[in-house]
Amino acid sequence: MRFKESFLLILILSAMFISAQTNQAIIKGRVKSGGEAVSFATVFVKNGTEGTTTNANGYYQFKVTPGKLSIQVSSQGYRNSIKNLIVTEKEVVEIDFELIEDALGLDEVVISATRNRVERRSAPVIVSTLKPRLLTATQSISLADGLNYAPGVRVETNCQNCGFTQVRLNGLDGGYTQILLNSRPVFSSLIGVYGLEQIPTNIIERVEVVRSGGSALYGSNAIAGTVNIITKDPVLNTWEIGTNLALVDGEAADRILTFNTSLVADDLKSGFTLFGTSRNRDSYDANEDGFTELVELRNNTIGAKAFLRPTDRSRISVNLNAIREYRRGGDRLDLAPQFTDITEELDHDTFIGGVDYDLSSKDNTTKVQIYTSVSYTNRDSYYGGLGGERTRQDSISANNAFGKTKDLAWVNGVQYTRFFKNKDVLTFGAELNHTETEDIIIGYNRLIDQSVNSLGGYAQYEWKPSEKFTALLGARLDHVQVDGEYSVAEINRDVNINQTAFSPRLTISYQFNEVLKFRGGYARGFRAPQAFNEDLHISSVGGEPQFVILSNDLNTEYSNAFTGSFNYSKSIRLLQMDFLMEGFYTTLKNPFTLVSTGATLDNGSILEEVRNGAGAQVYGSNIEIGISPNPTWQFQVGGTFQKTQYEEPQLLFETDGTPGESDLSIDEFVRNPNFYGYLNTAWIPNEAFNIDLTGTFTGDMTVPRVISDTGFLVLNEVDSFFDLNIKLESHIDFNENFMITFSGGIKNIFNSYQNDFDTGPKRDSDYIYGPNAPRTFFIGIKFGKMH
Repeated sequence: MRFKESFLLILILSAMFISAQTNQAIIKGRVKSGGEAVSFATVFVKNGTEGTTTNANGYYQFKVTPGKLSIQVSSQGYRNSIKNLIVTEKEVVEIDFELIEDALGLDEVVISATRNRVERRSAPVIVSTLKPRLLTATQSISLADGLNYAPGVRVETNCQNCGFTQVRLNGLDGGYTQILLNSRPVFSSLIGVYGLEQIPTNIIERVEVVRSGGSALYGSNAIAGTVNIITKDPVLNTWEIGTNLALVDGEAADRILTFNTSLVADDLKSGFTLFGTSRNRDSYDANEDGFTELVELRNNTIGAKAFLRPTDRSRISVNLNAIREYRRGGDRLDLAPQFTDITEELDHDTFIGGVDYDLSSKDNTTKVQIYTSVSYTNRDSYYGGLGGERTRQDSISANNAFGKTKDLAWVNGVQYTRFFKNKDVLTFGAELNHTETEDIIIGYNRLIDQSVNSLGGYAQYEWKPSEKFTALLGARLDHVQVDGEYSVAEINRDVNINQTAFSPRLTISYQFNEVLKFRGGYARGFRAPQAFNEDLHISSVGGEPQFVILSNDLNTEYSNAFTGSFNYSKSIRLLQMDFLMEGFYTTLKNPFTLVSTGATLDNGSILEEVRNGAGAQVYGSNIEIGISPNPTWQFQVGGTFQKTQYEEPQLLFETDGTPGESDLSIDEFVRNPNFYGYLNTAWIPNEAFNIDLTGTFTGDMTVPRVISDTGFLVLNEVDSFFDLNIKLESHIDFNENFMITFSGGIKNIFNSYQNDFDTGPKRDSDYIYGPNAPRTFFIGIKFGKMH
């Protein structure tokens, strides 16, 4: 009897389930913008689990549970659209959506704030984004060209002989910023020396910038923040070929060829994209002294990205990038480097790749991600030359300046995310990072042999007790092992550290009303003693190489970062407005500080040493204003006011007793303007034509300059720069499968450029500041089936 009752109960429940499925309603329609279909837009029930995506023609259809529903449509580049309705059983409802362009990116989805996909407007952490539209408007060939157009971000060139660049966030050096590629920390210290110029913009989908401490999520070296480079995903069936020619100061040619293509299956379960860039830039000598200010550069990059959805709940994605770059600066570039006065020559062969596996539960309340990423660089280098002399020792030194570098970064991780019905989100995971760097110049007895292993676990809870208030509480525990051997000439140093660091993070946000939001937070960060990108760079001073070595007993550096901001965002019909006021305050304990020792080694080279400096603090504010009255006009302007200072005078140059020289100390960071900013204006009267006016401003700052063979410094106060660019584009659509775009313009219209470069074979190659190039004219053409 019990068996019959159980069997009957199963039949009743099955019938009820089938009936519930049968009684579902159907929502269908089309999504368009400006009369054109919006492909692969996400259509879903807000606060529900039902949803789908539009097909290539913008049509969608899915089943819903009857009742009172809010249907939302989201697509990158467009504002969200929501329609409310009441649906009855078995009803078929047709709803069409007309989307409006999201000119200021208020509704775009970002991942760097919480390591999960979230709308930028509602994210508890401020995320600034750089999109292809802006990178194209600024005629940015590489990542280094376009990063300046975000609050708190400044890219500077640090060497005339090799073009070393670094990105500064909120006034801190490049070693304080964690650069991510597709959310993975495979941008190693070696890649960081020249990598900003090695990433072409045609492979970039967007760049996300999170300022201030992010180490609770991304590990060490994120004290100043993170820069996350997201490469292009296959979205539509497209192809594009483009070429640009630029003339630096009307004479040095910069030639670029790019291509992109994507293929996506009709069922949207697989896709593949392929992209590449070839760049050939001539060297440029600004003051006609025979030595370069812009290096000769040849870069060939090819990459691919693909995804496969084995099921509706799983996704496998693969990304691959291969970079081959040659750069050379100095004098007499037509000769072998050992026969010149000064040459810095680098030949990089870099591979970067990664695999991600994502799995979601049936009700989309849990998500698991497993990933592995790796970068490997093989570099041949030459840092040296005759130095203006022709003695036997000079010739021996010049022949001994060849080097070899091998660099590996490998990241493995797993992440679990749980989404609760009350909108709370729990995220935790673990990462195992391994890096190896071997940099050898046998002739100078120069060696960096460094291995860093880091095992980290992190957890974060996003608490949303109400619609207005959100608290983000997170922490990361890292065990770092550094095993390094560092030597120059007769000096040898060793680092052997096993350390565990705890990095908490707290962020709160409060939505006062629909347009005004407050965000505030605290994060603790750390940097274990090791060689960072600046330490791997070798500059030329007084005709001799200048090496960096770590000091004995170097202690871990810690930071405490505080931020607070008000964000006003409003959309009224076509009008969009976005105003941001952000304050930041960061303290540093035991900051790694570079000190010129005044010592000249037996081989003639100059020595700099990384030491723990006096405590320091950096504070200021970032301001950004964005207004788009309609899709025809877009205005954005941003600026940073900042102050940097040491708690006590910090030694910058230490004399060895040479007559006429004395110790030199500073109270503030060098190479840090108190104000810098950017502007971006676009006029898009129609689909066939647009004009972009963009520019950056760099305020007065203090720049050190070496004036003796022992590295003795003076501090120069340099004037401000305003770098203004204009670009015009014209588009011709022949049909939906083929179009041509013509472009042209001028970068640095007013030729705002440094005019006091050091000259000759004994120059200080690091004495370089301001815009990275003088007035430059450019033209371009691209054609294909473009998105």
